[in-house]
This record gives sequence, C-alpha cells and structure tokens, in this order.
Amino acid sequence: MSIGSGAGGAWRKPYAMATITWAYVLWSLVPVLISIQFSFNDGRSRSVWQGFSTKWYCCGGEAGSVASDQSLLLSLQNSLVLAVATVVVAVPLGTALALGLTRWRSRTSSAANAVSLFPLVTPELVLGSALYLVIVTLYTQIALGLGAMLLGHVTLSVSYVLVIVRSRLLSVGGEYEAAARDLGATRIQALGTIMLPLLSPAIFASAMVTFAGSLDDFIVSNFLFGNAEAITVPVKLYNGVRASPSPALNALSTLLLIGTFGALLGMYVIQRRRTRSSGGSALDGIAAGEL
Repeated sequence: MSIGSGAGGAWRKPYAMATITWAYVLWSLVPVLISIQFSFNDGRSRSVWQGFSTKWYCCGGEAGSVASDQSLLLSLQNSLVLAVATVVVAVPLGTALALGLTRWRSRTSSAANAVSLFPLVTPELVLGSALYLVIVTLYTQIALGLGAMLLGHVTLSVSYVLVIVRSRLLSVGGEYEAAARDLGATRIQALGTIMLPLLSPAIFASAMVTFAGSLDDFIVSNFLFGNAEAITVPVKLYNGVRASPSPALNALSTLLLIGTFGALLGMYVIQRRRTRSSGGSALDGIAAGEL
C-alpha cells in the first residue's frame, strides 16, 4: 500500500480545513475593510454610507481631518519614529544576543537562555505595568514619554529578534565560519563577511516583526506615553473611539495600515533580492580566498 493511501484510497483534499481557514480570514478582514470603507464616507456617520469622499484624509474638506488635526498628525509621527527607533535598537541587540547565547557553553547558559525569553512569555499587561512601576519609582531620570516607550518596546521586541535570528543561526551551523577561520580570517572578518550575509534573511524578518509590533503596540504604550505630546496611534484611537468617534480615526488607522503593509512589502522585496544575490556569495568568498 502506497504512502498516503488508506481505506478510502489516496488522501482527500482538506475541504473542511480550507473552509475553516477562509472563514477565519474573512472574519478577520471584514471589520478592517469596513473600517477602511467608512474612512471614505462623505458624512460623519461610521455606520451609514453617505457617499464617497476623501475629506477625512486631507484638509480641503471637513474640519478634523487627519491633515488638519495636529493631534492626529502628532500621534502618527510618534508611532513612526518610535517604530523606526525600536528597529534600530532592538534588531542589532537581539542579533548580538543570539550570536552570544548560541556560542555560550557553560552551566549558566541554559538559565541565561531562559531569562532572555521572559519578555516573550510574560503577559504584555504584566510587562507594561512592571515597566511603569520601575520607571516611576526606580529609574526616575527616565521621564514617561517617547524615551520610556522606546525602552518598553525594545524590551518586548528583543526576544522576538533573538528567536528568529537564533533559529536561522542554528540552521546555518558553524561550518562556514570555521572554514573562513581556517583560511586566515579573524573572528570579526568571519562574522562580517560570512555569517551576517547568511543571517540577513532572519535579520530582515525580525526587523519586519519588530516594526509592525511597535506600530501596533497598545498596552505598553498606554502605560508609558505620559502625556499627549508622546501619544501614539493605537492609544489615540482608543481614547478617540471612547470620547468622540469620527471617520478621521478610521482614516488615521487606514494610513497606519497602509504604512505597515508598505514597509513589510518593501522589506520583503529587499530580503528576497538579498537572498538571491547572496545565495552563494559566502561559499564563493571562501573558495576564492577573498578573506
């Protein structure tokens, strides 16, 4: 009897699983699409369609649009700045941590690996409240605001970078680096010329996850934003929906969604190109003695 055959013959197509998957996708996307739709509504209603208009995006129409409301623009700017800063800090830190923990061989390495994953398994509500208490009671030199939020986002994101980069590092192994060292390369040369190009897909993937996670984060930001000058889009949307909902909030969330998907798409394209161009570069460099 061939593999994949049973009492009923060959494997059947998973219609039930496909139906459940598409039902989940639709359940997840329909509210988002409805929110995007009413960001183009001609009236102030967020439930009754009154015609197509872009006045909630630009200042030429209704007062309170994204372009004319400085508080909305400020929250969008804060979210983008915070997300970029989180990527700049967390990705190199997580990559270095992955390299160090992978090479660390001692009795305490297992404990260090477990501690490094605490932010990943700790509920975000607990992490946000703990960071708030630490900053306001111990690290009083760090004021609540963008700096405190950056600290919180980096703390949350480093574990994601660590897991992604380390999985790639373990799959690559140490043979390429050892071959480079045998040919006379120093540790720094082997790391920069061999390992980093091989790790670049994981580094770009972790940058995607970090950027999207920082833009989307609400709990840590809500604990640490401090005042209206440092408010981010998720916190602004939450407060705005509770106080005075407006289609401008739909427009703001749509812009954030477009920015997130645009960044992810751009990083994906860069990752694909780098993967194709550097597929054999490390081996070629070793074989040609370029180190």
